[in-house]
Parts: sequence; structure tokens; C-alpha cells
Amino acid sequence: MELNIIISYLIISIMASLAINSILRNFAKQNNILVDIPDRSRKFHKRATPLTGGIGILLAVLVSSEIYLNLNNLKGYLPEFSQRLYLASIPLLLLFLIDDFKPLKPMFRLFIQIILSLYVIYSTDIYLANFGNLFGFGEINLGIFGIPITVFCVVGIMNAFNMIDGINGLCAGSAMMALLFTGFYSGLIYDSMMIILIGSVIGFLIFNLRFFGKKRGVFLGDSGSNLIGFWVAWIAIYSSQNTLYEVEPITMLWFVSIPLLDCIRLIFSRIIQGIGIMSPGRDHIHHKLMLRYSSEGALGIILLLSFFAGLMGIFLDNYFDPWISTYLFMIYSTTYYLFSYRYNYIQKRLFKNV
Repeated sequence: MELNIIISYLIISIMASLAINSILRNFAKQNNILVDIPDRSRKFHKRATPLTGGIGILLAVLVSSEIYLNLNNLKGYLPEFSQRLYLASIPLLLLFLIDDFKPLKPMFRLFIQIILSLYVIYSTDIYLANFGNLFGFGEINLGIFGIPITVFCVVGIMNAFNMIDGINGLCAGSAMMALLFTGFYSGLIYDSMMIILIGSVIGFLIFNLRFFGKKRGVFLGDSGSNLIGFWVAWIAIYSSQNTLYEVEPITMLWFVSIPLLDCIRLIFSRIIQGIGIMSPGRDHIHHKLMLRYSSEGALGIILLLSFFAGLMGIFLDNYFDPWISTYLFMIYSTTYYLFSYRYNYIQKRLFKNV
């Protein structure tokens, strides 16, 4: 697919997303359905805001895909991977919409994520079969462990994106960054409908970042953040395991590094403190940054870190063996955790002295 055609479908999907998100947010407001009400404990936004972003993105993807297939005389030729991913996305979104109405038990959320991940694996035969030369001792073929490790990775990325969804633009912006890096670097974006996913997310972001005014905001909700995490995880797996795309699995970790590392940090931190892993809290990276910066400043810093991490992953993939990228990622992760701990310690001392 040529770049001018990619841009054309990007515009189509953005426009579809804008129109659908506008209709859904107005419907939610008028009927008081799926509206997030601010409180004084965890939800600090100033206005009641519709949680229709996930529905808007998925409908925009489906509508734009239909337009794409019709314009290219490809009706009935939807790639199998895209077809199965779309089919899994519908029940995922619907089930997590229930979570937006009334929080589901963590085990039931986990069950949904596992079942839908297994559906994609067994319907497409796509899963993590090879980690590449991860540690410098030769190729790591996962064999019978490939499927459970794939499920673990998909569920982990879904929860990472769900947990980082704390300020406007952060979850969707991080996902868009990961999709752009994955798509353009692997080349998947040139021979798939991946650009439609990106355009649909951009359309949502325009509302989420309130470019049309503060009263016209839209949130992802748990349904939207899980949906986006699901897409990011599977596109990363597909790109790294398909022989058509020469990209190492370790490179994908650089593309999702901030949501992933923050999720891992939170899990261990909460276990140590005896707090439930899935409990809401203000201990995320954006909350730490917002002790010193505005929400917009925190968003900019995190996306900038994600951008440079992505560039680092590409640089290492191009010029070094995969195991070097692995060890440097470990160093990067350690630096991230030490900085996070130190930053939190300094902020606590400053507040004590105020």
C-alpha cells in the first residue's frame, strides 16, 4: 500500500471516529448512560463525562474497514487475523462495558481476558513460538509453553494499558505510539488495515483531549482501555512472529515500555504493601509526575519517554544482536524503577517540609 493511500484511509478513519464518538457522547449525555461522575476520592475530573470512547473506536474501526473493503473491491476478503481480532473485540468490549456500569470481580475480568486470548490463538494459530536470541545463548523456542506465555503476555499488556488510563490522552496516546512504531518499523502498516485502528484512536483522542471544548470530553472507560491493550498486544505478537516482518520480539517491549514497566512496578509495590493488585490508587507514574507538573505536562513527559524508548528499540534492532537489546532493556528498567522510587521519596520529603 502506498503512503498516499495510507493517508487517505487515515483521514477516513479519523472522520468516522469523530462522527461516531460525537453521536455516542451526545446520546450518553442525554440519556445519562455510561457517564463517569467525578468524586473526591479518585475521579478528579470536573465534569460528568461519557465513557463511550471504547464503543466509538470499535464502531469507527468496523465502519472504516467496511469502506476500505468496498473501495478496494475486497468484500469478503478480510484477512483472517483481522477478522478474528475484530470478532474477539466485540464480546471483549461488551463484557467490559458491564465493568463500566458496575465493577466486575478481578477474577472474572481475568477470565474474560484469558478466554478471548485463547480464542485468537486457536482460531489463527498465531502465538509466541520464538523469543529470538534473547540472552545471547541461541534462539529460544517456547514449544509447549508458547500458548500459556502468549496468554500471560496479552493479559499483562491489557492490564498495563488499563492501569495507566488515569489522565486524558495517556492510554490512547501510549497505544497510538506503540502502534505507529510497530506498524511502520515492521512494515505491517503497508499491507494491512492497521492504519484504520490508528485513525480511529486519533479521532477519539481529539475528544479525549477536549480539542472541541472542555464540555465535549469523552473517556475510554475500562472497556476502551482493555480493547486498546488487546489490539496493541496482538499486533506486537503478530509482527514479531510473522516471517514477513523482520522485527525482534524484544523490540516490542521497547514500544510498550512505559505502560508495561509501570504496571510491573505497581504490582510489586502493592504486594509489598499488602494492597490488592487491581485496587484503584494514585500510585501510577502520572500521579507521581502530577505532584510537580500539570496533567498536560505529565502526559507530554510520558509520551516523550515512550517516543525515545521506541527509537532506542529500533536503533538496537537495526545495529545490534537481540541479546544486547535485552540487557539494555534490563538496565533501562532498573533505571526507571530507581528513578521512580527516588522521585517519590523526594516528593514525600518536600510535602513533609511544607
